[in-house]
Amino acid sequence: MSWSQHLRSAQDFMNIGDTVESVVLTLDREERKMSLGIKQLMPDPWNDIEIKYSVGSKHTAKVRNFTNFGVFVELEEGVDGLIHISDLSWQKKIKHPSEFCKVGEEMNVVVLEIDRDNRRISLGHKQLEENPWDVFESTFAEGSVHSGTIIDMKDKSGIVSLPYGVEGICPSKHLKKEDGSNAKVEEVLDFKVIEFNKDAKKIVVSHTRTFEEGEDKPSASAKGKKASSGNSAVQAVNNASEKSTLGDIDALAELKEKMEKGE
Repeated sequence: MSWSQHLRSAQDFMNIGDTVESVVLTLDREERKMSLGIKQLMPDPWNDIEIKYSVGSKHTAKVRNFTNFGVFVELEEGVDGLIHISDLSWQKKIKHPSEFCKVGEEMNVVVLEIDRDNRRISLGHKQLEENPWDVFESTFAEGSVHSGTIIDMKDKSGIVSLPYGVEGICPSKHLKKEDGSNAKVEEVLDFKVIEFNKDAKKIVVSHTRTFEEGEDKPSASAKGKKASSGNSAVQAVNNASEKSTLGDIDALAELKEKMEKGE
């Protein structure tokens, strides 16, 4: 009755007494049976699937159902696609697709891959936006310090909410505060980035490092500049001292000349 793979009742298509047009599919004279089809009167949407839903094209789809590994959506009747759970969001760590969307609502998607033989389309949602982790790589560079809120505690670490909706992991030993106590959920503290992994989308932070290490030691280049600056300052003092000494000599010579004339 329909190219759609979603099971529905025959009453959704026709009522008793309706006159419908159909196509004969099979005929069994001995059993006096024939199979009829209605969907065959309409073109199979998969015939030109690569044209209408080319890789990279963007569409609006309706959420049909969930699985633990993704969301099944319907692009049109007879054409369904799967959004893998890892392709829903760049930033949020989603345990189940129901946390991200609801059945019946519409989602914007982009076609990632087409498997015509198996009538499968792989879709993405996060790919509609640029990967923010390209920016986070510089924003959350190792050694940078950010204000964060502890939102959860695990056995060996705390989950920290950082700016721009990013979450960081703070190992338990790095949750120690300056007064010796351990940080707790809902506390807002400064955290230093001690590890950034763009591919794994992982940021490891430490509160303890913000006060244990103190001020960062100057780099070799900074030391060089400081030394150079120091040398310049010393030279300037020496020059000033030299000028002062020459001036004193001139003054003494002038005084000596006056004394000689007086004699």
